[in-house]
Amino acid sequence: MLFSKQDLTREITFKTSRSGGKGGQNVNKVSSKVEINLNIHASALFNDEQKAILAEKLANRINSEGILQVITEEDRSQLRNKELGLEKLIILLRNALHKPKTRKATKPGKGVIEKRLKFKQATAIKKINRRRGDWE
Repeated sequence: MLFSKQDLTREITFKTSRSGGKGGQNVNKVSSKVEINLNIHASALFNDEQKAILAEKLANRINSEGILQVITEEDRSQLRNKELGLEKLIILLRNALHKPKTRKATKPGKGVIEKRLKFKQATAIKKINRRRGDWE
């Protein structure tokens, strides 16, 4: 896509909080949970068409203020969670903006048709040979 990690870091805001779950004292002391917020509508990285695509495809991740949120609390380190969250965000944006190739309809080749007809004929002959003959 047309954006880099550096460009994206200028547009996003980080919010940290204490992570839940296992971890002993680390959970009670360290704010390792990271929430990454990106305001898509106010972003200078995307044009209007891209903003509309992102708003449509990521509607379930965008809150009422139009902010895309990615929350990461996988690691015990806040820095590592920031990196993981940023990677998640980049993957999310790239997948949403990816345009699949349009399928071009093609006709089957002569060799394929011939092979299919030969197979059909062989099956028909096999079934004819299984029939009970008049000789019995």
